[in-house]
Amino acid sequence: MASKSAHIDTFARKSLPEVSLWPDLILNHESATYPEYLNTSYELLEKTIEKVGENKTALIAAEGAFTYSQLLKLVNQIANFLCAEGVVPGNRVAIRCPNNATSVAIWLAILRVGAIAVTTIPLQRTLELEKIVAIGQVQFAFVDSRFTAEWNAVSNYQGKTYVVGVESDFTTKISNQPTSFTPCVTAADDVSILAFTSGSTGLPKATMHFHRDLLTIADTFSKHIVKPTKDDVFCGSPPIAFTFGLGGLVIFPLRIGATSVLLENAAPPVLLEKIIEHRVTCLFTAPTAYRAMLSLLPGKDLSHLRRCVSAGEHLPLATWNAWFEATGIKLIDGIGATELLHIFISASDEEIMPGMTGKPVPGYQAKIVDGNFKEVPDGNPGLLAVKGPTGCRYLNDERQKNYVQQGWNLTGDIYTRTAEGYFKYESRADDMIISSGYNIAAPEVENALLLHNSVAEVAVIGTADADRGMVVTAYVVLRSEFLPSDELRKELQDHVKNKIAPFKYPRILNFVESLPKTTTGKLQRFRLKS
Repeated sequence: MASKSAHIDTFARKSLPEVSLWPDLILNHESATYPEYLNTSYELLEKTIEKVGENKTALIAAEGAFTYSQLLKLVNQIANFLCAEGVVPGNRVAIRCPNNATSVAIWLAILRVGAIAVTTIPLQRTLELEKIVAIGQVQFAFVDSRFTAEWNAVSNYQGKTYVVGVESDFTTKISNQPTSFTPCVTAADDVSILAFTSGSTGLPKATMHFHRDLLTIADTFSKHIVKPTKDDVFCGSPPIAFTFGLGGLVIFPLRIGATSVLLENAAPPVLLEKIIEHRVTCLFTAPTAYRAMLSLLPGKDLSHLRRCVSAGEHLPLATWNAWFEATGIKLIDGIGATELLHIFISASDEEIMPGMTGKPVPGYQAKIVDGNFKEVPDGNPGLLAVKGPTGCRYLNDERQKNYVQQGWNLTGDIYTRTAEGYFKYESRADDMIISSGYNIAAPEVENALLLHNSVAEVAVIGTADADRGMVVTAYVVLRSEFLPSDELRKELQDHVKNKIAPFKYPRILNFVESLPKTTTGKLQRFRLKS
């Protein structure tokens, strides 16, 4: 951090881990070299307009189509509104919206004024939102009118809330704001976003990413693997609140001057319909969605589709083969992490080897190590260690020391490497459950179940599933006054849906008399997996 920060509110700057705890950063790659001062919003709008012109379509969304010029004007109006409301560089501003043009414009405006975007997904419940508010010390929030109930119940939020969407008057509020705005002169290493990731303990972690980081993922993974052009049309299912979606549906297309189709509902049948309607060329979604669309493909014209990116969960070889047989398109597999912002191991075109994740993306390095951090021979399983131009920086979190060791990021994945340098996924090394592209912490589901008065003890694990990769599976010990029943099972499942994001609920729930523990009483989840 050599640059002078533009942040007036220095909370984020002061909450960065000690530099000695950061991973080693590779900042001299030819694709990812940046000036001392830059603002991502300016780079994705004004600089892109210089390349493709004002009239190029930037977004197609529920609100309609927006040219780059129209998007810039909307972003500037929101930026002026933010300043009028007292937002200063370094403030944390939450966004609770679906994938649409409004949420993208708000995100760009937050960065434009030098503030920090804190994205949440509409599925998150009050208990989860309270943790985000507390960790990020959120001061402002934009909430879609359809998702206000859970937000309004957040007990520890004391800031200002702005309701947006079709059932709000937000458009009227900003209509008189000027359509011009001078972007804040942010340092390349000013924090721009807080991206939250589930911790294996159930307590979320806030990852802190700089302005330069947001451009880096476009100039490494997107440039060298996706290889987009301004004529591409992007679409996909991941929420832009997740870094996979933020990159694939916002940063990558805007960086190159392409068009992004944003879907508030991206269920596989809808996604396929929109792919065809808008002649999408670059698709981003999880293996679960690719599997779900396979049965819907016969008779469909996908000749325009040229890039299909899969991430968020392990891509089974069977899914890769089935998609290739049905479309002739080689799925681009990739592993990324919120801690590193986006994908760092992948391959495309003739470099793709089915069943393998790929090789390190240009700018990144990777190796396989054992428990003593000694590199293991090719073909032997071990922990995946990665470093590159992006890396883990947790906000005020002791788990920084676990994720970063000896200058490398340890992702929590078990991998093997071939003699040819390809990396192959084997399994997770922790209790994280990855289901349909979502990361679900077992302890978080356990805590939700324990809030029900019938539950005495509980253990949650992930079990293999052909459709979702893994499913959440709970083992519940009931209090003596309750008896197992199908009715109680459904009641507990619904209870979890009401306490935390619904996708985290246990699809399998078993009633048991006891749970496996050590002699000291520590839960042994691994014995439930055997």
